[in-house]
Amino acid sequence: MFDFFQQHRLLLAPMAGVSDEAFRALCREQGADLAYTEMVSAKGLSFANEKTRRLLALAPGEDQVAVQLFGHEPDVMAREAGWIEDEMGEALAYLDVNMGCPARKIVSKGDGSALMKEPELAASIVRAVASAVEHPVTVKFRRGWALGDETAPAFARRMEDAGAAAVAVHGRFAEQYYQGRADWGAVARVKEAVGVPVVGNGDVRCGADAAALVARTGCDAVMIARGAEGSPWVFAQAKAALAGRPEPPAPDIRERLAMARRHARLLAAREGKNIVRMRKHAMWYLAGLPGAAAARGRINACVSVEDFEQVFDELLERVGSSAADAR
Repeated sequence: MFDFFQQHRLLLAPMAGVSDEAFRALCREQGADLAYTEMVSAKGLSFANEKTRRLLALAPGEDQVAVQLFGHEPDVMAREAGWIEDEMGEALAYLDVNMGCPARKIVSKGDGSALMKEPELAASIVRAVASAVEHPVTVKFRRGWALGDETAPAFARRMEDAGAAAVAVHGRFAEQYYQGRADWGAVARVKEAVGVPVVGNGDVRCGADAAALVARTGCDAVMIARGAEGSPWVFAQAKAALAGRPEPPAPDIRERLAMARRHARLLAAREGKNIVRMRKHAMWYLAGLPGAAAARGRINACVSVEDFEQVFDELLERVGSSAADAR
């Protein structure tokens, strides 16, 4: 039995364009027990694509990471999984196979959640990867492909039979993308269907959500995705809630901006001067704050850490002026 999740109950999800080293470092600091890399293309690795290989780099202070691989060719997936294992050694916690991404550019090639429509091919990928590596192999998938057609429990059993050491389930259908609510009942039904550990995923946005997901489904670990965007401290809240302790208070405006500032600096250390990826993170950090709407246009023009620093400084000054006026 894969007992990794007994000590690693809070996971940062693999999110393309989001779960890079900078974001992972902040989430780990706040209490995430493990983070996934952005999803990695097996085909990209097979071409020795340097940009793809760079996704495997560890974050500052990160001891281990889970690597999520996507593709639909069993031989390519197995070969590149073996390369990852050799390259990363003890820094690799386990390998995950992406069968949940619903993005059109992914499923149009037969990757991601498109594999839920071909369970035999999906199983052959898991068998091939599991045979090629010594590390555990897990699978992340959705409630099902077609809206209203829940196949996750049966799919999970096939993945277990093929050699998956654990499964992660997102409670939406692929055709839903991210609309509507995630059905945690699907996680519970998968948990009843298999003997391997189950990770629950979908609509965890605070500590209470994490505790409720575990209580309702019996899942072994909680994966947080969009709930962490602009809010790395959701992991501190979730850790407290799972331990039965009061959640720490939400950060105030100054703390929120301080985290955004650190994030920009970490990204600058990784990306160099041009850190346009920070634009979306800045929007998430500032969401709902006074002056955020007015700052949106300026954020979209930021191309350096100094640009972001100036926007954050002006927002802080505006907050201070508003507080003085209120007195």
